Amino acid sequence: MTTKSEFKIAKSPVVRVTYWISGSLFLVLGILGIFLPLLPTTIFLILAGACYLRSSETLYHWLHQHPTLGNYLSAYYSGCGMPKRAKVITLLFLWVSLSFSAIIVPHLWLQGLLLAIGLGVTVYILRMPTLVVQNTLERVVENTLERDAPTE
Repeated sequence: MTTKSEFKIAKSPVVRVTYWISGSLFLVLGILGIFLPLLPTTIFLILAGACYLRSSETLYHWLHQHPTLGNYLSAYYSGCGMPKRAKVITLLFLWVSLSFSAIIVPHLWLQGLLLAIGLGVTVYILRMPTLVVQNTLERVVENTLERDAPTE
């Protein structure tokens, strides 16, 4: 979360509207990413938050305090990662959809590209910390307090 002084809302109405539209587009992509395995949820939500940070303090706070979407951001920012079940489901859907796509695609170079993307996403997800669901709130609060603690 940011403090009031960290908001750098654009002065130009055109720039603000551009950030607002971009943030809303990233938000829609992030929500779609919850259901579509090839769209990354968290990165689009982070991009939406960055755009809202420059266009609307209200939308920024709404996104970070949203009961579902805010959890993705809180877990990511605090370094908690992803629940094991979400990792398994994501990887399962990823490889099923990539396998189906590789069968349909007639070009060998596209099949190789799909394989490379799949391997990259798999490595990224497996290297991400595994979130322990029952202690998530406590860990997020603890990490947030440590991160926001004043340094000497």
